[in-house]
Amino acid sequence: MDETIKASIEENIEVSQNFIAQFTYELLVKWGVGEKSANFVNMLVLFALLIVAVYVIHFLIFKGLRMFLEFIAKKRSRGYIQKLIDHRFSHAVAMIIPLIIITQSLPVVFEFHPRLLKLMVGLTKLLSTLLFIRILMIIVRAVADKLKENTTFAQRPIESYIGVLRIIIYFFGAIIIYSQFTGKNPAAFFGVLGAASAILLLMFKDTIMGFVASIQVATNDMVRIGDWVTMPDFGADGDVLEISLTTVKIQNFDKTITTIPTHNLISSSFINWRGMQEFGGRRIKRSLIIKQNTIRYVLDEELEEFKKIQGIRDYIIKRKKEIDEFNEKRNIDKSLAINGRNFTNAGLFRRYAQWYIDHHPGVDKKKIVMLRQLQPTEHGIPFEVYLFANTVNWIPYEGTMADIFDHLIAAVPYFGLEIYESPTGTDFDKITDSEPLNPEDLNHLDSIK
Repeated sequence: MDETIKASIEENIEVSQNFIAQFTYELLVKWGVGEKSANFVNMLVLFALLIVAVYVIHFLIFKGLRMFLEFIAKKRSRGYIQKLIDHRFSHAVAMIIPLIIITQSLPVVFEFHPRLLKLMVGLTKLLSTLLFIRILMIIVRAVADKLKENTTFAQRPIESYIGVLRIIIYFFGAIIIYSQFTGKNPAAFFGVLGAASAILLLMFKDTIMGFVASIQVATNDMVRIGDWVTMPDFGADGDVLEISLTTVKIQNFDKTITTIPTHNLISSSFINWRGMQEFGGRRIKRSLIIKQNTIRYVLDEELEEFKKIQGIRDYIIKRKKEIDEFNEKRNIDKSLAINGRNFTNAGLFRRYAQWYIDHHPGVDKKKIVMLRQLQPTEHGIPFEVYLFANTVNWIPYEGTMADIFDHLIAAVPYFGLEIYESPTGTDFDKITDSEPLNPEDLNHLDSIK
């Protein structure tokens, strides 16, 4: 019974469609238009009427649907509905009814043009599939944008996941289009795909490599959005803006953008500074190079002058008592400074530098704080400052480091020490402008070089 009713409805629709096409055709012939011209003009008129009708219907549905979505969005601020509106969801959905109307109207418009009818039917099927794909992608993009607002997902490579979903949706869309135009089973598409697999792999090499790399990056949590990364091979040093299926965008500190293939995060080395940021302190590791020939023992009569330096007075008093007890117990001959235990100006400087660093407000006292002496070089002995600033922000960090080294460099002469510096042209001018050089002066000049 149902099949009889359905067949009757389809027959009535076909009769009404033929009636409309025949009516407009006979009307044109009555107005004196030739039969061939009447067929063509009849098609153009009906097609123009169809376009106008579709435009009006789409506009009305679009406006009504948009007003409805905006009304719902006001009830739930910053929800998925607003994201759908931003991506023109109502515009895409409003095309569904017009496409149905076009599909039903094509036999009327192109009744006397079967070849054009077949072409237009195929185009309509193609548009329907593309519209379906577009609606799915709008929903996916809206969900992705909403997830980015969540702190849990904000630092994840959402764009990589979107790229994967886009490929899957387009792939199945291509299968549907192939079946529509060829009339073959979708299994035949996979047969063609298998034959062309080598070409496809070559064409989509970067996409496949990026897909695998993005999965590894996400699984191993190697890079997040907002991480500060450094990739010297690509000249990149800045914050990660976007991680997509094929590329990673890094905004350098000079505000330029470096785009790097995603798979290079796996194949190349890079530095991720996230650990430093989560640690809460940034390391300072820098050296002062002291001339070796300025390091000497400190005489007892000089200690009174060094006691005036705040920060090492108590240390000198306590240390002096220990040294004297040690030397007296062992009957050390102090006629030579080298005998027994003694103060050195380098040791006092290290003690003072340690005290200054320990009391600097920009240093994190909970982490390692150290001033150490490294292996001597041809330039001198490096005194390395090793500590962590109590901030990871660039400007305060640089300020803390500059404060420490400004003070230590200025303090070096108070201990009878000198910082190594390569001789410049003015240094040689001072020598040549003085009295004629004798052999001893030449030897001294060679030692400077």
